[in-house]
Amino acid sequence: MTLTHMTKAPLQRRAAAASGTRLRFDRGRFSVAQADALDEKPATILFGLPLVNATLEEAAEAIVARAARGDRAIIHFINAHCINTLRTDPAYGLALSHADALLPDGSGLSIAALLSGRALGENLNGTDLFPWLCREAAAQDVPVFLLGGQPGIARKTATAMQAQVPGLTIAGAHHGYLDRQADEDLIAAINSSGAGILLVGMGVPAQEKWIARHRDRITVPVLLGVGGLFDYYSGSIPRAPKALRTIGMEWMWRLAQEPRRLARRYLLGNAAFLARAAVQAWHDRGKAEHYAAASKRSLDLGIALLALILLGPLFAALCVFIMLDDRGPVFFSQTRIGADGKPFRMLKFRSMAVDAEARLAAIKTQSERDGVCFKMKRDPRITRVGRWLRRLSLDELPQLFNVVKGDMSIVGPRPALPVEVLAYDDDVRGRLRGAPGLTCTWQVSGRAEIPFEEQARLDIDYLESRSLVTDMKLILKTVPAVISGRGAY
Repeated sequence: MTLTHMTKAPLQRRAAAASGTRLRFDRGRFSVAQADALDEKPATILFGLPLVNATLEEAAEAIVARAARGDRAIIHFINAHCINTLRTDPAYGLALSHADALLPDGSGLSIAALLSGRALGENLNGTDLFPWLCREAAAQDVPVFLLGGQPGIARKTATAMQAQVPGLTIAGAHHGYLDRQADEDLIAAINSSGAGILLVGMGVPAQEKWIARHRDRITVPVLLGVGGLFDYYSGSIPRAPKALRTIGMEWMWRLAQEPRRLARRYLLGNAAFLARAAVQAWHDRGKAEHYAAASKRSLDLGIALLALILLGPLFAALCVFIMLDDRGPVFFSQTRIGADGKPFRMLKFRSMAVDAEARLAAIKTQSERDGVCFKMKRDPRITRVGRWLRRLSLDELPQLFNVVKGDMSIVGPRPALPVEVLAYDDDVRGRLRGAPGLTCTWQVSGRAEIPFEEQARLDIDYLESRSLVTDMKLILKTVPAVISGRGAY
């Protein structure tokens, strides 16, 4: 089961939207014949990314077993620096989207999981995983190729690990300073080496991009981006004492070793990551959604009540005009479908003849809109006053009472008829995830001139990314849209 199977699309979209990350995981042509420790337990979703829950031993066994079976897999580590990079580098996000497994790396993700109230398994950082991986590769007779680091570093790492792990086969070792021609020659050498696992240590995000760029041409079954671990195992950089690693402070040791290179990454980066973790926790615990809902309701009530007060004289005048036109009732009430499929009675100023519903069957085939909604530019059922009401959208004003009552919002998908909702397919039903509104994205972009399928897509996009700022922009755009009268009929 690959990473694509581990995540449900709606959950991924919500988590991604909350974090500002929008990844769509793609298996490509890589698949696994059987489930293992990398995907048999539910993934922990953090920052929109599904993270593996396993122990170091389980992860090593699963990775090597995939290589031994010839199952193709791309595996990457995710740490605080990765999350920061993901926010500023779309190409890195695209490279991650091809992964078959993402392994949690470092105490930063443990802190983020704790803040979000989510259980995260063992810290599967590459430096701790590497010895387990080498021992398991030796046990299953799977050759390993090391790619990365400065010239000589990968070879020193290979020598050190072969001395530490008897029976470990190193299929090859090469530095990570490559040009395009070197890539061509190197890939040919890697493919002919007989390696089952390729460890790429070029640092984030270079290694992930390199793997994504060449993944279709490399025949080695399992590819891992492993960062700078070759520096530690070659003896070039001493690793932090175990006591510091145990309490999650290895980053301080690394900063002390290379202050000029790592100061920005750790001092500024850690602060930025903790801020992002706090924001993510705010979303994951539902606080952001609750606050946004309360703020939206306050905005709705404020605007609706103020409008009813200011427009009182206009309401009175329209009532007189409608009544004098054909002596029929002033208001029209109709059942519409609201949030989560809940029906409610929507109010409008009556713009059609009293017998409009009875006359619909005779003209239904003349609808000028594709889809389930009936629309006709010169609908014979519309009264003289009603035509002006619709032209200026004044027939919608009584829906301010629906807003005060809580059935509707100022901004949201326009409320549909029950018969229309029954004809919705699964994609369009996403329009029902929020309260219907007086105005919406397509109402300010052409109204009835926009095909129904496009209206539905715009509504769903709004509901997935709604905010008070978006609402205010749409409210301001509504005024010129009403004045222009485009698509109003």
